[in-house]
Amino acid sequence: MATTVRRTAVTIPAAALGAENPLPALRPLDELHRVDVGDRSRLPADMARQLGYAPLRTLLPVRLLDGYGRDRAPAALDALVIENDLVEATVLPGLGGRLYSLVDKGTGRELLYRNPVFQPANLALADAWFSGGVEWNLGATGHSAYTCRPLHAARVAAPDGGEMLRLWEWERLRDLPFQIDMWLPEHSRFLYVGVRVRNPHDHTVPAYWWSNIAVPEAPGTRVLAPADSAFRFDYTRALERVPMPHPADGVDIGYTTRAEHAADYFFDLADGERRWVTALDGEGRGLVQTSTDVLRGRKLFLWGTGRGGRRWQEWLTEPGTGGYLEIQAGLARTQLEHLPMPADSSFSWLEAYGPLHADPARVHGADWADARAAAAEALEAALPRTAVEEAYTAWIAHADDEPKDTLATGSGWGALEAERGRHHLPGTPFPATTLGAEQKPWLELLLAGVFPRPAADGLPGHALVSAPWRDLLESADTYPGNEWFLDYHLGIAQWAAGDRAQAVRSWERSTAARPSPWALRALAVAETDADEPQRAADRYAEAWESLRDSGLTGDAARAVHRALLLEAVPAMLAAGRPEDAAALLAAPEPPAEARSESQHGPQPGAQPGAGAVEGPGEDGRLTLLRARTALAQGRPDRARAYFDEGFTVGNLREGDETLSATWYAIAEQLVAGDGPVTDAVRERARAQHPLPAAYDYRMRPET
Repeated sequence: MATTVRRTAVTIPAAALGAENPLPALRPLDELHRVDVGDRSRLPADMARQLGYAPLRTLLPVRLLDGYGRDRAPAALDALVIENDLVEATVLPGLGGRLYSLVDKGTGRELLYRNPVFQPANLALADAWFSGGVEWNLGATGHSAYTCRPLHAARVAAPDGGEMLRLWEWERLRDLPFQIDMWLPEHSRFLYVGVRVRNPHDHTVPAYWWSNIAVPEAPGTRVLAPADSAFRFDYTRALERVPMPHPADGVDIGYTTRAEHAADYFFDLADGERRWVTALDGEGRGLVQTSTDVLRGRKLFLWGTGRGGRRWQEWLTEPGTGGYLEIQAGLARTQLEHLPMPADSSFSWLEAYGPLHADPARVHGADWADARAAAAEALEAALPRTAVEEAYTAWIAHADDEPKDTLATGSGWGALEAERGRHHLPGTPFPATTLGAEQKPWLELLLAGVFPRPAADGLPGHALVSAPWRDLLESADTYPGNEWFLDYHLGIAQWAAGDRAQAVRSWERSTAARPSPWALRALAVAETDADEPQRAADRYAEAWESLRDSGLTGDAARAVHRALLLEAVPAMLAAGRPEDAAALLAAPEPPAEARSESQHGPQPGAQPGAGAVEGPGEDGRLTLLRARTALAQGRPDRARAYFDEGFTVGNLREGDETLSATWYAIAEQLVAGDGPVTDAVRERARAQHPLPAAYDYRMRPET
């Protein structure tokens, strides 16, 4: 059959993503994957340089996507299918272009881990992330900010004359446009994926890319890559070179079910070595990924068999579903590095995904070198290295071809940036028709030099923070009485640039002109960042009162109420003011806007009200704050009761140990009574009050 690209839908149980957090992401980036390298002389010189090069300091201008829940209902996800006579690939354009499924039609085998549900969890830079398939990560260390956001998609002519699927967007953390082209040559068992990232600016930009591939995890599956050593990184933030396949204690790490704790293993591939990684089952069958040499890095990620790792695997899907491991490919040796991308340049490469069958006796033999050789020989027979290089050459000649017909639409931010920078980006059009209400105020600033008033809903809208937009804000005119709003947005841009003092001055001018919950909350974040807990608590209290007096109603008021509450209560506790924290938690939430299901359809995953609404149905983040507040008030019995009644923190952050830390702090107070908490008390507390599995998400050894 001729290769085709067609629309379809994937219907699975899905949690609603919910709305974006309305407050700009001013707080420090909570990213686990930062390394304590110690002596850099032990590392390759290029790695040592790149580990410290331009780490991401802020999520701005991207907003957090943290409004999802855990109630799932059947939902039809928009999907695009690329198919020939041997392979069927399914892509989700509305969810970061995720390659959701890759089926070998000859055997009927699913080559990827295909999650049977859509369940967001807090693992991405912008919070929401989901497991399964192949994820495309551009921007900075971590799961990309667009992984649960839509991309543009269209049909394009493939190099062999068939149909090709093109995905593209404007990556907002680094301001880099990118494209992903997928096609299946006639009679090919390998899906080709051409990737191009462009820097259209007149300055160097930090670049990052990793393709994360989830495959089923089973006791007999072995991960192989052409390397004798790897750089191991785990949740202790230590990076060390280890031998493969036995980094420690005689455990063959290629068999991921033999490892207890979660870890990353970045394979150290030699220069000139073919780039590939594979996961093969007991029969020597599985998925292999290979690429042209630009994509040099290869990695294994495993959750481990410890209780925390198993809990995370369960958390990301439904009970009874098998687990997964990840094999990955990236631009650098490790995901802890960023590469300098010169002005007016591009990075491009070709990846190939397909089935592999190697001699199982050799794949699972004791000789690591021979196991690798068996996989390498099977790959060369199935897809020669020269064929991948030739496919890249054929594809890159078509990378500028304009899309034929639109299949999905992404955001309007690329159109706004293309207009501002007068960027010409053949092959990845960002038409003005994609500009919407989110971009409208910034388009007015760009074209007229005037910063508009707030939107009719009273919310401050999206913020833009790059240097060109900051310059426009600094020179902008505005309407009489609107100076407070301009200063608020200028402060956000200054904050993102690291000019904290100027940002605070802008926000203070804003509040002097017109107190608003937005600028007062921004000042509270600044006081927290300056390690001034009492002043931060005061500012949050002012922001809370200002929100109450703002006149906001309906869903907008509810969204801000919850977002501010989740920041203000921890600030009160940090300042030693548990009574103020309790008062905030007792405040009633604004009523929801009236809507009928016939008008808007069901809302799977919608969460009940916060504030004074307390009970099993409330947001688990608030229940945890209630427990922490009760503990701070000297009421460990009440704090423990929240845990005993049961609650779920829907967006618990990967690596966050607040649940276990709160549990043990409660246990220590229960054991100590009115006495001091000594080491002996801590030991008794752990023995008498073991942490229930439902609250155990710890990803590192307890020692």
